[in-house]
Amino acid sequence: MSVRLSAGGILLPAALTGWIPYIRVVLDNLSTHTPAALYQALPAEEARRILRRLEFHYTPKHASWLNMVEIEIGVLRGQCLDRRIESRVRLVAEVEAWERRRNASGARIKWMFSTEQARVKLAKAYPNPTAKES
Repeated sequence: MSVRLSAGGILLPAALTGWIPYIRVVLDNLSTHTPAALYQALPAEEARRILRRLEFHYTPKHASWLNMVEIEIGVLRGQCLDRRIESRVRLVAEVEAWERRRNASGARIKWMFSTEQARVKLAKAYPNPTAKES
């Protein structure tokens, strides 16, 4: 887990103007979440300039709602980031303390349905397991 400097909301403009080399953008696989969307919204030269600074990472195409990272970020947000934190130093300390507590507690994600229910719900995304795999 790491905390990145945002300086009061200037992270995106800073990256786009060049003094931050790039931004990692995590998106779901919605059809509009593509580089082409920038070309539709901006002149080609501007879209190209911005895209040079973006690094796209997509959540799994089928069942991203099961993504454990998304769940953990939600827990972090609810338990640690649910208030204004006045400085980067304090933010880093708070996130590190939360991470230590979370790891020490042996926190687990409790799925709300069985493996069989998941296989039914996600049948289109995953092939039928063989007897050996189940």
